[in-house]
Amino acid sequence: MKKFDNFINCLNILKDANFEFAYENDIYRIGVIGQFNLTFELAWKALQEILRLHGAESAETSSPREILQLGYKLGFLNNSAVWLTMLKKRNSLFHIYDEDETDELLILICDSFIPAFTVLRDTLKIKLDEVE
Repeated sequence: MKKFDNFINCLNILKDANFEFAYENDIYRIGVIGQFNLTFELAWKALQEILRLHGAESAETSSPREILQLGYKLGFLNNSAVWLTMLKKRNSLFHIYDEDETDELLILICDSFIPAFTVLRDTLKIKLDEVE
């Protein structure tokens, strides 16, 4: 499935990021944050597509927040707080002007968001195999 494959590819790039270098280099930092944004977009869209394959009718025209909530409700996501934080951070990306906020976001990406993406990747692989 294309959306799922794209999500995996973006996640692999994000996982390979050098977070120590990101603290030292503004352009690299912006790249890591941009990669997080892209990975998040592909994650919720892959989740939406696999929810549809599993017959979740409300996944047809839902917003990212609704998809995340539905994914949690149906057992596709295991930590709704992390995913809602991720959504909030993604929504505020273009309003981060403070270096401390950027550093905080990098810590969240490294310590919380990448592990959550990884769990989702593994879960979606299982759920996709179930319908194929």
